Amino acid sequence: MAVEPLALGVCSWSLQVKSIPELTKLLGRLGIDVVQIACGDPHHAAWDEGERLPEAARNAAFQMTGAMLGFPGEDYTTPQTIQKTGGFGNPATRTERLERLQWALERTRALGLSDLMLHAGFIPEPGNGDRKPFLETLGKVSTLAKEKKITIAFETGQETADLLRLTLDELRCPNLKVNFDPANMLLYDKGDPLRAVEILGPDIRSVHVKDANRPTTPGQWGEEVPLGQGQANIRQFVKALQKVGYRGALCIEREVGNQEERLRDAAHGIRYLRECLDE
Repeated sequence: MAVEPLALGVCSWSLQVKSIPELTKLLGRLGIDVVQIACGDPHHAAWDEGERLPEAARNAAFQMTGAMLGFPGEDYTTPQTIQKTGGFGNPATRTERLERLQWALERTRALGLSDLMLHAGFIPEPGNGDRKPFLETLGKVSTLAKEKKITIAFETGQETADLLRLTLDELRCPNLKVNFDPANMLLYDKGDPLRAVEILGPDIRSVHVKDANRPTTPGQWGEEVPLGQGQANIRQFVKALQKVGYRGALCIEREVGNQEERLRDAAHGIRYLRECLDE
């Protein structure tokens, strides 16, 4: 069954769940049945089901929009550490991460899904000597995904929308798209999320709905906050998505607090998004 346009969902890792029964229970508490699911990599939101995850998830009473991959060694302590360790940014780890990607593509297929989300890493600017090999790596990502009939959605935030637009246009790979997170644009201080929607609109494949404030000190993280309490302007963000013709799910992501606090904030986010959609 296809997920309804603009259906409200949540990211599984935001709920800090460890099993499919636990995820099902918490989705029930939230009153929703749509989820973007972590692949189950032991380095990012591992599942008690292990290799049995795909079968358990397919048989569960929820709908999945796509899978999310986190790479081993990614360090989000500071913006500087994730720039060094994120995605395919470090040439020394590209080969092993392409191998991990192949595992994730197989897992995505086993889950019965056709979309895989991940952070590409900090994209080098034009004129940077690493830009060509970085783009060649993303080209390999596209080729590997195409073989499995998977669409890759790169999460926003670690570069400006203009740089991501330029990169996608240069790559010309139809199966490389965008997983849009407005809060990340603010947390990394990489521009205006509403303008970014206009720039990336045709390629927005999926969305993490999250709110944040920009950093008060350059080089440090901004602050993630509950929906409607930050600078992402979520009401206008939803309208901007509708304006560019986005028809995918709106999956809430919350990465601050313990499980009960995240559940509370997700419940608030669902109520808030329903108000936005009713306007």
